[in-house]
Amino acid sequence: MYDGIKPVSHMLGLVGDNITASFTPPIHETIGRAMGMSVTYRPIDLAVQDIGPDDLADILAWARRFGFSGLNITAPCKQLVIPLLDDLSERARSLQAVNTVVFRDGKAIGHNTDWCGFAFSFRRNLPGAKADNLVLMGAGGAGSAVAYGMLDAGVNTITIFDIIPERETALVERMTAIYGPGRALAGAGADLAVTMANSDGVINATTRGMTGHEAGSSVPAELLRPEMWVADCVYLPVMTELLQTAEKRGCRILPGTGMAVEQAAEAFRLFTGVEADSKAAYGALDALLAATSSG
Repeated sequence: MYDGIKPVSHMLGLVGDNITASFTPPIHETIGRAMGMSVTYRPIDLAVQDIGPDDLADILAWARRFGFSGLNITAPCKQLVIPLLDDLSERARSLQAVNTVVFRDGKAIGHNTDWCGFAFSFRRNLPGAKADNLVLMGAGGAGSAVAYGMLDAGVNTITIFDIIPERETALVERMTAIYGPGRALAGAGADLAVTMANSDGVINATTRGMTGHEAGSSVPAELLRPEMWVADCVYLPVMTELLQTAEKRGCRILPGTGMAVEQAAEAFRLFTGVEADSKAAYGALDALLAATSSG
């Protein structure tokens, strides 16, 4: 079916906190099966293993010793892993966030596929949505990737709000260095209500509402308008409190599942050197969602 692909095995893993229920492992394994490849993918959950970010160096070392092709990295390790790597891709260096580590030729190389994950999901799953001026909640690893991806896609302005002012400022400065002044704006000192009133859409790139993390929504319900769209990078649960509220208020919504699939497809390419079958990736997601809802 896929000419030129030789039978090959890959061992992969996901490192993060409270990620045992993540869809990423079965998505990668399903893509592999669809393409005639043997892919084994294991979650390395910091909470379950009773380890922490300080153990990242050991995790990387053992993964390399056990012959892993690479690791996906998620919160809270996307930025902490950087000094432990041999090199970064251009995009990972620009974002100062890594969600994919590839072991090849004796080196650990950091990449970022979150940026294209969100941008590609937005293009595929919210066709025709206006995106001139946006609000972004969160300036961590996911927020950095979303800002980069949407500015790269041609958004005019994106105003960034984060509970850590220094992180917010740092992201604005990085995006300004890449895309020029006036496109990435700091939310510090700005009125969120006024900014939201002039935005086409809002994106949650915090862990607020994620299973195992702080409950609730990063955006006050009263600021959501029917004519705007609302996206969440969280995909467990699929329908976060933010998305449920947005849907009730008449907004178009974009769950984090599409971002998970799109970034997984790109990470699969980096791990294996083979373009992923996107149809298989979305099919895997549909099957997982069906199983989750029936369970």
